[in-house]
Amino acid sequence: MSANQTVDPEEIAELIARCKLSVSVSEFHGALVGYLSAGGHFPHGSVLGALELEPDPAPDDTEVAMLTRLRHQTEEWLADPELTFSPWLPDDEAPIPERAEGLSEWVQGFLGGFGLGGSVEVNRRMSDEAKEVLQDMAGIATVDFEFDADDDVNDESLTELEEFVRTGALLLHAELSHVSRPASDTLH
Repeated sequence: MSANQTVDPEEIAELIARCKLSVSVSEFHGALVGYLSAGGHFPHGSVLGALELEPDPAPDDTEVAMLTRLRHQTEEWLADPELTFSPWLPDDEAPIPERAEGLSEWVQGFLGGFGLGGSVEVNRRMSDEAKEVLQDMAGIATVDFEFDADDDVNDESLTELEEFVRTGALLLHAELSHVSRPASDTLH
C-alpha cells in the first residue's frame, strides 16, 4: 500500500476482525471523527490508543501505518472547503433497518470519540448551536427507529438524518478542532 492510498471501510473491517475490536466499521469511523472534531491529540500517534480500543492481537506495522493514513485522510476530509466528508455508513442500497443501525452506531461512536477527545475548555467555549447538535446526536444514538410501511418515506427520513449527522459533524469540527500535530507525529 502506498503512503498516499486512500483507506477504505473494507480495510478497516479486516483490521477490526483480525484485532478482535468490539466495534463496527461505522462506530469506529464515528469515534475517529468525534475525537478529531473535539480537538483530540494522538499520544504517541496511536489511533487505537487514543480511542481506547484494545486490540488482541495488536495491529502489525502495515496496519498501524494504515490507521495513521486514515487519521490524516479523515482530518483532510473534515477540513475540506468542498465539504466532501461523509460518514462511513451502510450503502444506500442496504436494507433500511441495517442503514438505521449503522447510523446509530456511527453517532454512538462519534459521541464516545468526542468525549475522549474533548476537554472542559472545549465544552466551555462551545456555541449554543454546537451544544444543540450534540444533544440531537445523542437523541439519534438512542432512538428506537420505527419504520413506515412505505420504504420511500423511510429512505427519505433516513437520508435526512444522515445529512444532519454529516453536517453536524462538520460544524462541530469547524468550531472546536485545532489541528496541531506534534513534530514526531509523521505520516508513514
